[in-house]
Amino acid sequence: MAEDTKNFTAEEREAMQAAAKEAKAKRSRAKKTPEEQRAEGEADLKEAIAKLSDAADKKLATDLHELVTEVAPDLMPRTYYGMPAWGKDGKVVCFFQPASKFKVRYGTFGFEPISNLDDGTMWPTAYAVLELTSANKKLLSERIRLAIS
Repeated sequence: MAEDTKNFTAEEREAMQAAAKEAKAKRSRAKKTPEEQRAEGEADLKEAIAKLSDAADKKLATDLHELVTEVAPDLMPRTYYGMPAWGKDGKVVCFFQPASKFKVRYGTFGFEPISNLDDGTMWPTAYAVLELTSANKKLLSERIRLAIS
């Protein structure tokens, strides 16, 4: 075990532990109603936001949650490797990777391959975000709508 810990950063180990916890939660929620699944996913997402150490990340994550909920209310709140995420049919559609989680200078709002973002032979799947301005909200709203279309 000691040798394994040298191969992964603390952040990577934390993400793996979070993914294992999420897989277990997914299995236990499979038999629950969609309303119960949503409530538990919402609680997980809010807990992930509350654990963020950086105030700017907390605000951004909260604002993104409000935006996704407004634009795509059918997406299920959840976590993804311990980060705020929103999904459909048990799969992650979009997620927020806080800057503080990996000690980088900007957070990332990204989309997973299930998203319908295809545009020719190349398209963006993630955005660096420092602040959720009205222009940023407009752009991300358009991308979220496209992703779930």
